[in-house]
Amino acid sequence: MIKSNVHKISKTKIENPIVVAMSGGVDSSVAAALMKEKASNVMGVTLKLYDEKKVKNSKTCCAGVDILDAKKIANTISIPHYVLDFQDIFKKSVIDPFINDYKEGKTPIPCINCNEKVKFYDLLEFTKKLNGSALVTGHYIKKVRVDDEWALYVPEDKDRDQSYFLFSIKKVDLDFVEFPLGDFSKSQIRDFAKKMNLHVFDKADSQDICFIPDGDYKSFIKRNSIDEGKGEVVDINNNIIGQHDGVYNFTIGQRRGIGVSQSNPLYVKKIDKELNRVVVASKDFIKSKSIKLNNTNYLVSNMPSSIKVRIRSTGKLVDAKHLGLKGDKCQINFNNPVAAVSPGQACVFYSEDINGLRLLGGGWISSSD
Repeated sequence: MIKSNVHKISKTKIENPIVVAMSGGVDSSVAAALMKEKASNVMGVTLKLYDEKKVKNSKTCCAGVDILDAKKIANTISIPHYVLDFQDIFKKSVIDPFINDYKEGKTPIPCINCNEKVKFYDLLEFTKKLNGSALVTGHYIKKVRVDDEWALYVPEDKDRDQSYFLFSIKKVDLDFVEFPLGDFSKSQIRDFAKKMNLHVFDKADSQDICFIPDGDYKSFIKRNSIDEGKGEVVDINNNIIGQHDGVYNFTIGQRRGIGVSQSNPLYVKKIDKELNRVVVASKDFIKSKSIKLNNTNYLVSNMPSSIKVRIRSTGKLVDAKHLGLKGDKCQINFNNPVAAVSPGQACVFYSEDINGLRLLGGGWISSSD
């Protein structure tokens, strides 16, 4: 599929194009416009990731209306624009793992998989096959030159920080990717769009998981997988205190919707896929002193032992120690125990320096102690 797309677009006369990933939103539109002000070899590319009929009237990205918006923006700023059919890639790399992780009792983050396996792997490969000079996105993150290498930092607009979702970018690819929005606030980006006559200047941001327009991931999983039936809800002493309708209905740390109650509030402590059990406990028993990570990715040459980590996209930074293990595994020891650590989520690493909060990398949580 990538080869056929490359063959089609390579017939154009743009040499060494700067490829901008355009989702149809205001951020990627301004990124494209800013690049066009600097260079004449800019090209816009929009990925068709799923059947747009299924996302009608949803606040997602890359739906049918978004493709039309991206094309209109490309016309406004006078750059060529192409739509690439990545539906098969997206299903294999994002949707199927999302379903499987929930069935395994994990809590996945599809946006990270989309960034890693679609935008910063397949789209990057596509750009390189075109002999492109750069891949540009509208993510809010800063790229800074530090000690003769590229480094990524939390952006100026902390409320729009997307570093958590970008930890899996490969260090070797930092030469090739550009993030022109890192030094600006969202309000500035909307102002730029309005001044540039980009019709999406007041377009609402995408909010939902793009392939689940109504936000009901439980129904989506049930429609797209085999129903494995009811199971037991147990306390930490293995006493059966209730039943559940599928482990995919639960996440670690969940309090509401468990279906059981006691005098003290109960939280999901563990999801046991093998026994089809959900283990619940009081808040004091759902804290972890350490976690182990798989598929760890590092964006620095020398990883410090004392770092700050974030274990969920909206979570606070906490102090921790990093310990490298064999292969791509590592262990994170928290300075203070942390509640509701969910296997399947990402643990992302940071450190402070004179340039701000630097993204060091991260990995996928496999277990906690």
